[in-house]
Amino acid sequence: MTRALFVVSECAPLVKTGGLADVAGALPLALDAEGVAVRVLLPGYRAVLAQFGKSKTVAQYKDLFGSPAKLQSGSIDGLELLILDAPHLYDRDGAIYGDASGIDWPDNPERFAALCKVAALIASEGVDGWTPDIVHGHDWQAGLTPEYMQALNVKAPFVFTIHNIAFHGNADARKLDTLELDPARFTSEHFEFWGKISALKAGLAGACKINTVSQTYAEELLTPDFGIGMDGILRARHADFSGIVNGIDLDAWNPTTDPNISPYKTAAGKSVNKKALCEIFGLRKAKGPLCVLVSRLTEQKGIDLLLEALPALLSRDGQLALLGSGDPKLEIALLEAADQHENLSVKVGYDEALSHKMMAGGDAILVPSRFEPCGLTQLYGLRYGTLPLVALTGGLADTVINASPAAMAAGVATGVQFSPINAQSLANAFARTCDLFDNPKTWKGMQRNAMKHPVGWETSAATYKAMYLAALETHL
Repeated sequence: MTRALFVVSECAPLVKTGGLADVAGALPLALDAEGVAVRVLLPGYRAVLAQFGKSKTVAQYKDLFGSPAKLQSGSIDGLELLILDAPHLYDRDGAIYGDASGIDWPDNPERFAALCKVAALIASEGVDGWTPDIVHGHDWQAGLTPEYMQALNVKAPFVFTIHNIAFHGNADARKLDTLELDPARFTSEHFEFWGKISALKAGLAGACKINTVSQTYAEELLTPDFGIGMDGILRARHADFSGIVNGIDLDAWNPTTDPNISPYKTAAGKSVNKKALCEIFGLRKAKGPLCVLVSRLTEQKGIDLLLEALPALLSRDGQLALLGSGDPKLEIALLEAADQHENLSVKVGYDEALSHKMMAGGDAILVPSRFEPCGLTQLYGLRYGTLPLVALTGGLADTVINASPAAMAAGVATGVQFSPINAQSLANAFARTCDLFDNPKTWKGMQRNAMKHPVGWETSAATYKAMYLAALETHL
């Protein structure tokens, strides 16, 4: 089997802030079926170590950016894990990237450089009798890995996945010595970005192969509007850059076995879950569709557009149940709107079990993002027969078949897309969704299409394996 080391900052079910964790938890299991044995290298946050259970120490480091650390090996839910136990970097209150107020930890450069350095050491020396054939980094937190691999003269290739290019992992150039980086490589060809150290750029420059999480997002990233300063290096690396759409864990998200809901095999079984969801959110029975939204509350996710376009849904006796947290101003605006409209109910925070109930009970799932690398929410919706209403961007464009006249005539539509991405287009999409919902036969047909749509990892895992093999061949 091909051996791959994942270098990642979060991984479900141990720790999660977004879709990256879901990918890191599900893709290794899908790759195993393709003949790729994955071990996941993850920081030893307090919450991770509390859940990790039985493990053994497989490496020790006398001085890892200021203090000793050790590497723990173990497994959970079929995942083979290597946990970097470095209390001075990871054992703290607050979230994994910042404190309780949302401010990034000032030592984040050191925290994730440590992860990258240990990844390079594993690739160079092996650990517990295991040495990876390939190292696979995910997002900026893994971006410095090829710099440390180069310093150690590691022969294994490094591949890099961009989950969200908006985050660069920049650090002050005065940290070159602290991060044990070669000053001679602080150039535009390697990891210098407008006078700063860029972990993301280091990953892009040092990778043998680069991919992102949908084909449309890959194309978008080659443009200044979406590339956020990295479009130039991606155009230069175009021959080594591709898009591979995400999948979801079909066991964790399965309406026939989901322990959080009243299970169902066809969309007809959604009615009991819809009733239960209305009770949870305090919503009455309505004539229009019950839309649901589970999201970070940010402008990137289009929440401000949603607030402006909501009257188009509410005026048709449509409803919205929303779960999320984020920008305090948006949280307040949503709560104030909910006080004014009986068909809008908002819960600030996150609840994994409730998100499953929302997928099962909703008629439509909203993803009005201004940009979306792939998105998993719409895939959950398809799986549960909750029709996606999405912006035409990134992975949303690649995974939802718009209810256009042609798609409706062919009987293949699975949701509604809107473009351009503004409040008026979203309002128009609400009107189209309500029109479709008013025709039960049409709506049920779209639900059947959605629930049959492939949303697992099988095809994408095979594509990742092909990328690994190509990297190994070209790296010889």
